[in-house]
Amino acid sequence: MDHVFYFDGNNEKISWKIETANSIEKQNRDHVQMYKNKVTDLQSKFIAFHVGLFWAIGVFIIKNEDTIKVKFNEKIMLEHFKFNKEINDEFIKKRTQFIKQLISQRKLKMEFELI
Repeated sequence: MDHVFYFDGNNEKISWKIETANSIEKQNRDHVQMYKNKVTDLQSKFIAFHVGLFWAIGVFIIKNEDTIKVKFNEKIMLEHFKFNKEINDEFIKKRTQFIKQLISQRKLKMEFELI
């Protein structure tokens, strides 16, 4: 199945939206206390990508071998995932590791675009 995945975050909240055929699922979350007002907006967007992807797999919206078109609103994130451009931030490196692990385990076909 094909999906379009949007996400966003700031120092207080994260959100994501997944469009699949004729359905749209939206979620918003306050950061857990250990991250609230302690992460940058870019770090928060990596959290939103990770948590949103994990959530979508957990509620069976995204299944093994699905295709996901990820829409980034940060050029640096697109370059990071599409061209393996390194971001020198240990927090982001850890989130990237989790995201790539989910992609690999579920054999997801990823497409990355800048909006």
